[in-house]
Amino acid sequence: MEPPNGTGSPAEPAADSEPVARTVIRTAPEPDGRAERWVTLNVGGEIFTTTRLTLTNREPNSMIARMFAQDQLKPAEQDAQGAYLIDRNGHYFRPILDYLRHGRVIYDRHVSLQGILEEARYYGLDGLARLIQEIERADVSLTRLDFIRTLVTSSHTTELRFQGVHLSGINLSKLDLRNINFKYACLSHCNLSYANLSSCCLERAELRCANLEGAKLHSVMAACADLQGAKLKCCDLTRCSLENANMKGATLEGSVMEGVSLRVANLKSANMRNCTLNDADMAGANLESCDLTGCNLKGANLRGANLKGAQLEKLVTPVHMSQIDI
Repeated sequence: MEPPNGTGSPAEPAADSEPVARTVIRTAPEPDGRAERWVTLNVGGEIFTTTRLTLTNREPNSMIARMFAQDQLKPAEQDAQGAYLIDRNGHYFRPILDYLRHGRVIYDRHVSLQGILEEARYYGLDGLARLIQEIERADVSLTRLDFIRTLVTSSHTTELRFQGVHLSGINLSKLDLRNINFKYACLSHCNLSYANLSSCCLERAELRCANLEGAKLHSVMAACADLQGAKLKCCDLTRCSLENANMKGATLEGSVMEGVSLRVANLKSANMRNCTLNDADMAGANLESCDLTGCNLKGANLRGANLKGAQLEKLVTPVHMSQIDI
């Protein structure tokens, strides 16, 4: 008996037979993990690791959210380790990142609230900026009248303690503030014009953009103070200690600074025209692009100072080589 198919192959089913059932296996699509992908940021030399979701979820319309949105191919240049480079101050970025993680403002006493506010504005985080401004309004518990009441009931020789107090924006102009301890205090944007601050302690105080025009700061201790952008025109800074202070972009024109200590201070782009700097100690100071036109630098110590781009025209006395030798 011959096989059903002469070729020996299996017989094909009849046309009227039932169709053969087939199992179709479909592979589930890969989940899109871009929003959860971990990224590393290099902010001013400090390294931070977080996720794209953290950077984009809380304030999706902010600049930093747009930088790391899913449709963004390359938000910034990368360093050798692949971290995205952001040319901002990493000191203030940690509170920014903490806010993006849980929606609250967390910072320690060594971090300026004003600095966080400036960074929040830069990154376009309007919600964070509003929170900080609310904190600032609630934190200012002392007024000019409160200060005057305190001053009139105490001697100028008594050390009043305002250490760590937040006084941003307060008007203390023309007051006698001698011997007050303002260590770690926040005095940014404060009006201290023509005030007498002699023998005060301003160590590590926040004085960004403060107005100190015509103020007397004789023998003030202000090591590591932040005076970036401050107005110090025509001040008396005789024997003031400003070691390692940040005075970038400050205006000091016409100030008396005899015997002042500015060791390793940052005076980049500061206006120091016509200042009296007799016997000033500016060893290791950053004087890059500083305007020293018409200054009296007799006996000043400039050893190791960065004078790149500094203007030294019309000096009252010529600078001797021994003053700048390393």
